[in-house]
Amino acid sequence: MAILISMEKSGEVSGLESNNIQAPLLQEISEGKERRPENCHSGSILVVLISTSVVVLGSIGFGFSVGFSSPTESGIIEDLGLTLSQYSTFGSLLTIGAMMGATMSGYIADYLGRKGALRVCSVFCIAGWLTIGFAKDPLPLDMGRLLVGYGVGLTSYTVPVYIAEISPKSLRGVLTTTNQLFITTGTLIVYLLGMLVNWRILAITGVIFPILLLTGLFLIPESPRWLAKVGRGKDFEAALQALRGKECDVSCEATEIMECINELESLPKTRILDLFQRKYARAVIVGVGLMLLQQFCGINAVIFYASSIFKAAGFSSGHTASVIVAIVQVLMTAVGASLMDKSGRRPLLMIAAGGMGISCFIVGLSFYIQGHFDESSLLQLARILSLIGLLGYISTFSIGMGGIPWVIMSEIFPLNMKRIAGSLVSLTAWLGSWIVTLTFNYLFSWSDAACFFIFCVVCAFTVLFVVKLVPETKGRTLEEIQSSFS
Repeated sequence: MAILISMEKSGEVSGLESNNIQAPLLQEISEGKERRPENCHSGSILVVLISTSVVVLGSIGFGFSVGFSSPTESGIIEDLGLTLSQYSTFGSLLTIGAMMGATMSGYIADYLGRKGALRVCSVFCIAGWLTIGFAKDPLPLDMGRLLVGYGVGLTSYTVPVYIAEISPKSLRGVLTTTNQLFITTGTLIVYLLGMLVNWRILAITGVIFPILLLTGLFLIPESPRWLAKVGRGKDFEAALQALRGKECDVSCEATEIMECINELESLPKTRILDLFQRKYARAVIVGVGLMLLQQFCGINAVIFYASSIFKAAGFSSGHTASVIVAIVQVLMTAVGASLMDKSGRRPLLMIAAGGMGISCFIVGLSFYIQGHFDESSLLQLARILSLIGLLGYISTFSIGMGGIPWVIMSEIFPLNMKRIAGSLVSLTAWLGSWIVTLTFNYLFSWSDAACFFIFCVVCAFTVLFVVKLVPETKGRTLEEIQSSFS
C-alpha cells in the first residue's frame, strides 16, 4: 500500500505530471544508453495481484450480466406480460449493447487509459442495472439491458488487456485467465441469488460490482505500456516500479518496452484498413476466428437459457441444475488457469474444443432419444446423458475456450494496432453472441437435438482451426509475440 501512496504523490494516479517530463531511466534509453543488466530479477508481484483483483470486479459484473436472463425469465415474463419473442429480444439486447461498447472499447482505452475505460464501463453498468430494477414496462427494461451491455462490451476488451500489460511474462497466462474465472464466478452468483430473490432485487444487486470497481481503481496503477505510449515518462517508470516491487531492477523491461514503442511510434498513424495488410493478416484471422468459433460453439446460448434447457431435458428444477453447472464452470476455469502457463495455450484449446464437440453430440443424442422414444428406461437414460453432456460441455469450455481466446487477443496485436484490432475482435465476439442468443430459442424450438449437433460440428472445426493457425504464446514477452506475427 505504501507503494501505491508514493505513486499517487508522484502523479501517476492523480495525473498531475506533465507529459513532457522524462524520467532519468527513459532519458538514458532515448540517448541510446542501454541498461540491460544480466539479472533482471522478478521482485514482488503484490501490486500486480492487487491490481488484478480490482479489475476482475468488472469481470464479475460481466458474468452477472450474462447470467441474469436465466433465473429471471419466468418472473420478468409474468410481471411485465412479455411474450417469448419479447424476452428473447431483451436477452439479446445485452449483446447489442456490448457490440456498441466493443466498437468503442479500443478508442476509449487508448484515449482515457485502461483505468479510464473501466470507469466509463462502471457508470454505464450502474445506470443500466438501476433502469432494469425500476422498469415498469418493456421499454425501460430493454434500455437498461442495452446500457449494461455497453458497459460489458468495454469490460470484455479492457480487463484482459490491462492484466496482460501489467503482468510479468511468466504469470501473464494465469493472471489473464482470471478474467474468465471471475466471469464464471459472476454467473454463479447471479444463479444462486436468482433462487432467493425476485428479479428486481437481483437487478439492483448488480450495481454492487461496478461501484466496488470504481472505488478500487483509485488504488491501482495505470498500465505502464499505455503510459509510455502517451509520453508520460515519469509515470511509466513509477508504475512499472510499483508493479515489480521497490527492490526490482526494471531497467531491462523498461528498455524493451520503450524500444518497441519507439519503433511503433515511427510508423504512420493506423487506420482500420491497415488491419488488412499482409503483416497483420495472421493476427487478425487468429483473433477474429477464435472469437467467432467461441461464440458459435453455443456457450452464451447455454448460459443465457440454462434453466430452459434443463427443463426441456426433463429436470423439474432448471434453476438448481443451472447452479450445479455454474459451480462446475468456476472450478474448471480455475483448473484451466492453473494449467495455462504450464501446458500452453494450444493444447488446452484443442482439448477444450474436442471435449465440447463430444459433449454437444451427447446432449443432441439425449434430446433425439426423448423426441423419438417413449420407454421410461430410455427417457431416464436420456436425462442422464443430457446432464453428463452439459456438465462436460461447460467443463471443457472452461478449461480452454472460455479464457484463452481473450488471452491470445491481448497478446498478438502490437500497441499501435491494439486499439483498432481490439475493437474489431471484441465486436466480432459480441456479434457472434448476439446471433446465437437471438436465434437459439427459435432453433431449439424447431429441433433441440439438431441445435446441439450443429454446435458439435462447429467444435470439430475449431480443433482444425487451432491446429492449423493458432500459435503458442506461452513464456514469450508481448514484444516477442508481436514481432513473430509481423
